[in-house]
Amino acid sequence: MKFATRYTAGDITLLAYVDKAHGNLSGPATQRITEREHGEYGRAAYERLAKISWARIYRFRNSAAYRKSNATYQPTWPTVIAIGARRKPQPQSMPGFLRIDTVHQGDSSGGKGIYQINAVDEVTQWEIVGAVPQISESWLIPLLETMLVQFPFRIRGFHSDNGSEFINYTVQRLLNKLVIEQTKSRAHRSGDNGLVEAKNAAVIRKDIGFGHIGTQHSEAVDQFHRQYLNRYLNFHRPCAVPLLLIEPNGKRRRVYRRWAKPFELLQEVPRCVDFLRSGLTLAELARFEAQQSDTDAALDMQRAKHQFMHRIAKLSA
Repeated sequence: MKFATRYTAGDITLLAYVDKAHGNLSGPATQRITEREHGEYGRAAYERLAKISWARIYRFRNSAAYRKSNATYQPTWPTVIAIGARRKPQPQSMPGFLRIDTVHQGDSSGGKGIYQINAVDEVTQWEIVGAVPQISESWLIPLLETMLVQFPFRIRGFHSDNGSEFINYTVQRLLNKLVIEQTKSRAHRSGDNGLVEAKNAAVIRKDIGFGHIGTQHSEAVDQFHRQYLNRYLNFHRPCAVPLLLIEPNGKRRRVYRRWAKPFELLQEVPRCVDFLRSGLTLAELARFEAQQSDTDAALDMQRAKHQFMHRIAKLSA
């Protein structure tokens, strides 16, 4: 059985004429135009197009007959970037699954600002911060390599948002070489990378601030991170430990009843020694921690920060 043809070749040509005139608007907008051409302006040629559906407009636009009359229309196809799995990591209480993000120290009339890279382990909250003048390949890849080896355990996962500084083939090759799984945040799931974003505010913005730091100071800032800030964060600064509660109605809620240092949380991981990097022991980490009290480490960190901030302010004046 053959259905009657509702629209003619002339209707397709007329639709192409309308699209070309209006710059290829959306289906609903185009349907409203053809409806007004017939109903408001009394043009009989638009009688059938006045009742056309949005779906039919899009089908006609993909037809060969339409393209002959309007070669300027090109449908928008989604771009699929096959880098990283779009899902939330599942560390299953094992260290080595990082959340990573970028913090920009602003631009000013004097030039661009540095970028700070913040990486946090989901289970132990072990945190490593670095700094680069730009997030181009030549700067970012060497910094990532340096940051990854600062973690005392083997890295298994690398999770970021969908920014191009991490979702690119250069970073993918680096992670593949190190046998690290790459994942990226899902659409409409703002909490997927929430841990590191919270640390951006609680650590980087609190200790470094929001002020502009020029790119010429990136090495000084990165050296401060390596020598003082990272040591303080992981061995001497307690952080809130979440406890997940499930309400009778099934709603999940996190409460914070305990504060502990990342090194403490690492030691509490079952069989934690199995996750340490080759040649590294808990005793060695404990000796490193015992070299300073928590307050002494904090004072050293603050003194070093004030010194390089003073130098930056003096050079920028």
